Amino acid sequence: MEKKNILKGVIFVGIGASIYGMLATFVKMSYKEGFTTSEVTTAQFVMGFIGLLILNFIQTITSKKALSSPSSKEFKMLMLAGTSLGCTSLFYYISVQYINVSIAIVLLMQSVWFSVVVESFLTKKLPNLKKVISVCIVLLGTVLATNLINLEVKIDWHGIFWGLLAAASFTMTMFTSNTLATNLPVLRKSIIMLSGGSVIVLLFLFFAQIGPLHFEGLRSFYLNFTENTQHIRPFDYSIFWTYGFILALFGTIIPPILFNLGFPNTGLGLGSIISSLELPVSVTMAYVLLSEKVILIQWIGIVLILFAIVLMNLPSKKERFLDKQLF
Repeated sequence: MEKKNILKGVIFVGIGASIYGMLATFVKMSYKEGFTTSEVTTAQFVMGFIGLLILNFIQTITSKKALSSPSSKEFKMLMLAGTSLGCTSLFYYISVQYINVSIAIVLLMQSVWFSVVVESFLTKKLPNLKKVISVCIVLLGTVLATNLINLEVKIDWHGIFWGLLAAASFTMTMFTSNTLATNLPVLRKSIIMLSGGSVIVLLFLFFAQIGPLHFEGLRSFYLNFTENTQHIRPFDYSIFWTYGFILALFGTIIPPILFNLGFPNTGLGLGSIISSLELPVSVTMAYVLLSEKVILIQWIGIVLILFAIVLMNLPSKKERFLDKQLF
């Protein structure tokens, strides 16, 4: 792989991760103006879908050669995989209602060790020592980054619950994105997955805000596990022209395109290291725009998590030896 292509891939992945890291701060700002999770996610996915539809149309009419189309099976699998994309956004955005953005992003990054568990389950092999050590460092970093050792700090369990669910869902998104229909053009693959995610988001919108919620059990679940401080009210369409565009641009259009352009050039290992920029960017944005307090011990925890990601993706001596033999 040429160094020029690797550098280009690093730039694409780095910019994509940095942009995605800003997203939760804008979500938190929209909450402060009274918008709900269902309004935020609906605006993001609907406007994101329209944006990708336009980009797909432009690519189709300007392409000099016929673009690959998904088979019926690939289409169904991508739609199904896209549901995890919708779940990740929903769970993540619900979590930031209850906890700081700086803590929610740390919980989302638990996908680092979740992926190790899933990989071990799928391959039926125990992780190597390097991965075990990396997972331990991630867990230690999480304790510090969330400031759990400070007994005076009370973190809402709702936020922890939804944050960890977001991490689990994000883990599935990463696995499916890197294995399904890799032959398809980036924009075409993205819009199919986004369609699957939109189904989840629109279902949530119906049950949370549009539907009457006549069933007492469903209403009780909603009030206890989602926006329990907000009353069910009509959809506020002003979300589309206030935060919708920036949420769609930063959440469902630019980062996926940049990741799909960058990862083939960086490889999964280096790409994962670069994409971890999302963590410090998200915390910094929350500190600057939301005035969230981030103390030294939390920054130490964040550094430990970043170190673990780097350690997990560094090639072993054996892999470096094979690289020398091959190249």
